[in-house]
Amino acid sequence: MSALAIPAAKLALGAAASLANGIAGAFDAAKAAKAKKAADEFETVFLENFTKSIMDSSETEGPLGENGTGGGIYRSMLTQEYARNLQKAGGLGLSDDILRNLIEVQAKASGSSAEAGSKAGGGNAG
Repeated sequence: MSALAIPAAKLALGAAASLANGIAGAFDAAKAAKAKKAADEFETVFLENFTKSIMDSSETEGPLGENGTGGGIYRSMLTQEYARNLQKAGGLGLSDDILRNLIEVQAKASGSSAEAGSKAGGGNAG
């Protein structure tokens, strides 16, 4: 029985390790998707402010009678939609740079916390 127990244990440990790696990969993918969404939303807000400044610099009277409170709400909604559509069409490329910077910051933060943990562990061992 012991001859069968060792290969079975190795198989079980291998399966557990691959399951753990799969779960870790899923969390990394979830973090990457969350970071991408945050970068896209930041670019959308930037584009919204940009299009708002363009709309504010133009005359307020238009074909739909954009004066007054209703006109202000309409212009606000219009600038939001312009920004969303511009970002979906590729935007200015800001979200790619923001995402790259977010990944670098996270890598540095996880690297520095891992280094701090290894230094603390190394100091206790020695």
